[in-house]
Amino acid sequence: MPIDAAKATSAEPRTTELAWDHKDVQLYHLGIGAGAATAERPHAATDPDELRYTLESALHVLPSFATVAGLGSPLVERSRELGEGMALAGGLSAPGIDVDLAAVLHGGQTVTVHRPLPVHGRATQTSTVPAVYDKGKAAVIVLRSEVADDDGPLWTCDTQIFVRGEGGFGGERGPSVRGELPDRAPDLTTERLVRADQALLYRLSGDWNPLHADPEFAALAGFDRPILHGLCSYGVTLKAVVDTVLDGDVTRVRAYSTRFAGVVFPGETLRIRVWRDATVGGNSEPGQPGSDGRLQVSVTAADRDDAPVLADTVVAYR
Repeated sequence: MPIDAAKATSAEPRTTELAWDHKDVQLYHLGIGAGAATAERPHAATDPDELRYTLESALHVLPSFATVAGLGSPLVERSRELGEGMALAGGLSAPGIDVDLAAVLHGGQTVTVHRPLPVHGRATQTSTVPAVYDKGKAAVIVLRSEVADDDGPLWTCDTQIFVRGEGGFGGERGPSVRGELPDRAPDLTTERLVRADQALLYRLSGDWNPLHADPEFAALAGFDRPILHGLCSYGVTLKAVVDTVLDGDVTRVRAYSTRFAGVVFPGETLRIRVWRDATVGGNSEPGQPGSDGRLQVSVTAADRDDAPVLADTVVAYR
């Protein structure tokens, strides 16, 4: 069996050294649309609110940068060639896991922030496989990457990988992550245009999967044109939430989780709906009682009758 769940979950943690600087942060922010002009904001490139994402002297780091941080490090060159994110690189190379990348889908993503991400950093990533779930016709591999520098923990990434054709091994089915949106109108609705060249720019942060650039490869995967990276939609959404709900303050984000529900084609418009659900306390887990504040988010493709893009999306904030 290509997946040996017991071997994968009991394997020794794997470590990788990461490094990044302001150029990596700026490129990532540009890849998720920072500074892009629109009809409503023709001068966005010089807007002080956008310069926080693009100008090195004013730079702050959106927490979703954690999903690509360190992809330029020499020790992760192989993962860049395969078009894998850092969490995928740490988990899909784990003992007990030998899967066909063509059968792999990114099912969900959570980033938990332990303190603000630095503009320049050197850190150690420790990767484990906490669980492998049996969904019948497929398996779900849970990958965890914990990143820390000399001052302590920075962030934790939990990645859910759906592998078609690898279920049926008799393991636990695992928890359901499906949630219900509030039965009322959203507190805020905003839209973000995905530029026609957005995927070409985003892939420069390290995800070289040709599915997002090569029409012939996309056709082999069943698409009539290249699709946007799921983690690009993930970043676009968090930036929109920070800018419209959290006063542009990236340090207010405690955790951010989503389930990838559908594809986006470059050139489309994302419709982002947000519901507030503030509570009191200090729990850092999104969606759990005791967090300072909780936002539920729905993301759809406005051009395709609101086809789902991101579901079960929660931003926990302070």
